[in-house]
Amino acid sequence: MVIRPKIRNNICLNAHPTGCLEQVRDQIAAVRACGRFTGPGAALIIGASNGYGLASRIAAAFGCGAGTVGVSYERPPAESRTASAGWYNDAAFIREAEAAGLTASGINGDAFSDDVKGRACELVRDELGSVDLVVYSIASPRRMDPATGTLHNSVIKPIGRSYTAKTLDFQSGEVSSITAEPATADEIADTVKVMGGDDWRLWIEALLAAGVLSGGVKTIAYSYLGPAITYPIYRDGTIGEAKKDLERTAGGLGSLLRKRLGGEAVVSVNKALVTRASAVIPAVPLYISLLYRVMKERGLHEGCIEQMDRLFRDRLYPAAARLGNAGVGVTAGEDRGADTGSEQRDGAGRIRMDDREMCGDVQREVEDLWETVETENVERMTDIEGFREEFLRHHGFGMPGVDYSRDVDPLSV
Repeated sequence: MVIRPKIRNNICLNAHPTGCLEQVRDQIAAVRACGRFTGPGAALIIGASNGYGLASRIAAAFGCGAGTVGVSYERPPAESRTASAGWYNDAAFIREAEAAGLTASGINGDAFSDDVKGRACELVRDELGSVDLVVYSIASPRRMDPATGTLHNSVIKPIGRSYTAKTLDFQSGEVSSITAEPATADEIADTVKVMGGDDWRLWIEALLAAGVLSGGVKTIAYSYLGPAITYPIYRDGTIGEAKKDLERTAGGLGSLLRKRLGGEAVVSVNKALVTRASAVIPAVPLYISLLYRVMKERGLHEGCIEQMDRLFRDRLYPAAARLGNAGVGVTAGEDRGADTGSEQRDGAGRIRMDDREMCGDVQREVEDLWETVETENVERMTDIEGFREEFLRHHGFGMPGVDYSRDVDPLSV
């Protein structure tokens, strides 16, 4: 079939297998171009199929030769229907890793379930022996609590009062006003249950019990703060409550891992990027479109892979010496150096990968543009085209060199 993007309500319903392969290859090339670094030897990536999780897996594998196990929950293809983008991304990563002589395997299943946790522990033991890095990068709208059998659904809402702000339909280019009503107490609790730290804690406890965590293990989860203009719907809203819970969980896990294995748990606050989730959060698409324009003009922009590569090289493993040769699966390149050699953690102990986004000059310019952007000038004042391109590439569309007029077998990988 000829596969073209099917987008409804800013959600892409299909994916292109060849395009997904090429975007994975592009991320691998970006890491290889920066040269090898000393980091994790073996990593478990929970939420490995897209966005920051996929980029983390690529950075670990192709940056320092780590063996990896990935956990994802993706829709497989059928003869008349494509797989989800993440399914093709997983297949592409394993194909490229094996070609480079790297250990790579995965599980496609519900990461919230006890069954998948048990299977992952067994796979780590069989394939890697143990892991010295655990990345938790789950973005799900719902979670079945394995202890109670209760299905919890997350919501994106403010707390305490309604929130009205500009937002952007990135497909049509229309800038409009949107109002979100405040969440109920039950909705807040459900969102924390889905997107907070509870499942991260359960994963680490399961891995500890199975004896598959190495001495000095690091575990990291990803968060976001954002600017003041999005605080009511994000940091001070239901998602923000979940992220605060994630950060509290990091403190407890850090104490546990230090005591048991001399390890650590940390939250990384990352930059705003186009993802399947951010495309549907009120106000966020407009903010990202403005931010991309400002950061690209200043030479500060990073995509997922650049963020994760910098996180690994300069923040998680800042004292690691760069290697002068390629090693397995890695091509030598220039050493970019660390950001002043420090991990740059804030007062809450978080790694701040949003440092370039949140610098004063960038935010002041974004705020000025926010006040004057309208439908009539949105193409000129924002990087809406960059937003559209990145959104499509997450699903394998718009990749240079791919002939999208050709028939493609959706079952191909």
